[in-house]
Amino acid sequence: MRVLILGGDGYLGWPTALHLSRAGYDVGVADNFARRGYDLEMGVDSLVPIAPLHRRVERWEEVSGKRLDVFVGDLTEEQFVYDMVGSFHPDAIVHFAEQRSAPYSMLDRKHAVYTQVNNVVGTLNLLYAIADVDPSIHLVKLGTMGEYGTPNIDIEEGYIEITHRGRTDLLPFPKQPGSFYHLSKVHDSHNIAFCCRAWGLRSTDLNQGVVYGQSTPETTLHPDLATRFDYDAVFGTVLNRFVIQAAAGEPLTVYGKGGQTRGFLDIRDTLACVELAIRTPAKAGEFRVFNQFTESFSVGELAEKVADAAGGAEIVHLDDPRVELEEHYYRAAHTKLLDLGLMPFLLGDELLADLLSIARAHIERLERDALEPSVLWRSTSSTVTRTGRSQAEGSSPEPSR
Repeated sequence: MRVLILGGDGYLGWPTALHLSRAGYDVGVADNFARRGYDLEMGVDSLVPIAPLHRRVERWEEVSGKRLDVFVGDLTEEQFVYDMVGSFHPDAIVHFAEQRSAPYSMLDRKHAVYTQVNNVVGTLNLLYAIADVDPSIHLVKLGTMGEYGTPNIDIEEGYIEITHRGRTDLLPFPKQPGSFYHLSKVHDSHNIAFCCRAWGLRSTDLNQGVVYGQSTPETTLHPDLATRFDYDAVFGTVLNRFVIQAAAGEPLTVYGKGGQTRGFLDIRDTLACVELAIRTPAKAGEFRVFNQFTESFSVGELAEKVADAAGGAEIVHLDDPRVELEEHYYRAAHTKLLDLGLMPFLLGDELLADLLSIARAHIERLERDALEPSVLWRSTSSTVTRTGRSQAEGSSPEPSR
């Protein structure tokens, strides 16, 4: 089977490409290196150094004997998308190629517009290319649990049965996204669902929780194969931030009360979920939704886990820069991938010890002030960056390519 990984140079795209290649799939990777450009813009890099894509690909062929096809270009450029899909002839496309940071999308108007144009237009171009080149291609799209928000009812997997005035229907679950990034994912979901319904395309939407971990069986084979370890307040995840703070001897900073609860999963489970979706594709005309996470934790619970794993660390509470409920009900269904055979890795002492070890090994690369929250959800025209300079609305979010 031929699988094209969009965003194949990224945190999840790269290890997914290696995992599928090692499993015997013919794999192509595509990227425009925008994520590396965001590092230059934000002034902070992955804690673990990452090699350039072409060196990664060459090293993988040396280590595994398997070749990855490489496509360099932007999904917002229509001709590139058509040429890539037409030349590679994939059976499945795994779509990671979007701006994926909620704080980045909330920096200012320019970043909000960039996020929505990049994500929504890129996905629309891809849908048209699939429809015109080969409608049988299975699109596996990375969504987010953040599309749902935090409703005061149980979250179902994509759809909910509603009875209203005596009539019953199965309808898409209501969406309450919490940032312009999450809104872009909602727009994607509606566009993909429409194209499945109108054009007979097939797609699986993986509404993913927060991913943790940096090591996979493939990325540990050589330093050039390593994937990212982001920790900063714009692109890092909360668990990574706590791990880095603990490794550096800093207090663990919890936003608000720490009752914000989300779904989480190990990076190795992301790879397994993607492969399960590919191996059991959606039917023609079907838009199916899998909630892709394995456990739920509050931010406060995560801080306690990391503090314990580090042998004791101070936990402090900061004002929450986001507009969100700091304590809320959260119960989400996530059985469909388990039914397909997912055997999850759960968050335990071994994984936390591994993350702390990685963090300590690269602690000299830490930019301490990058850990401080720098984006206020209530800001509309400018944002104080971590360097203390005001980033005006007119500054360009578009990274050099």
